[in-house]
Amino acid sequence: MWQAKRALAERIALVTGGGGGIGRAISLALAAEGRAVAVADLREDAAAAVAEEVERASGTALAVALDVTDGDSVGAAVERVGAELGPVDILVNNAGWDELRPFLETDEAFWDRVIEINFKGCLRLTRRVLGGMVDRRFGRLVNIGSDAGRVGSSLESVYSGAKGGVIAFTKTIAREVAGAGVTANAVCPGPTRTPMLEGMAASGEKAERLVASLERAVPMRRLGEPEDVAAAVAFLASERAGYITGQTLSVSGGLTMA
Repeated sequence: MWQAKRALAERIALVTGGGGGIGRAISLALAAEGRAVAVADLREDAAAAVAEEVERASGTALAVALDVTDGDSVGAAVERVGAELGPVDILVNNAGWDELRPFLETDEAFWDRVIEINFKGCLRLTRRVLGGMVDRRFGRLVNIGSDAGRVGSSLESVYSGAKGGVIAFTKTIAREVAGAGVTANAVCPGPTRTPMLEGMAASGEKAERLVASLERAVPMRRLGEPEDVAAAVAFLASERAGYITGQTLSVSGGLTMA
């Protein structure tokens, strides 16, 4: 089946956490550039809704159930994408999760959940698709890091560490596969208006104060939008970015620089 569908889009993209927020925006941006997009999410209904958006815009999409913490789920998702769309050319490791907690109020169960989703999920997906990219002599790996992983972030110690690991992992993969025509880059959002940010902030006046303080800290005086991040991902996933690898790009409105 995938041979027929592949003719509709030059490259096949798989976006984890594609059912909402930044993942949804990335899925739509890649589809707008002619990619066939596998929208993968733990919430298959949310993935299906995004896939329907892509198809209403005359794109090609597939909704896929995916738990990045489960190796069997990862394997099944990649196999389904391969069977229905074709081998993955573009992998965007976007799935993530966090809660705002002082480090001294965290425990190992919390550490494990943050690391499993944000770091090991990235490892599992990359391990599953990277070999095929190398064999085909083309691939784009774009990992969603965070400015928390570049400069640290109060109340996000474990998340910062996991995202720092994603950044370092991305650079190493870039070195290992550069000769095979595969690039690997990290995109690091600053404060971005997403359901995860809303979920981490308490509701009501406290949430409003948090958003207002973040907006004041950003030189552009606004939070990022998912589409701001998606634009960077779409470029790094394109053929135009074939000589860019091992880079860490902050999308933060100037909050962090170099």
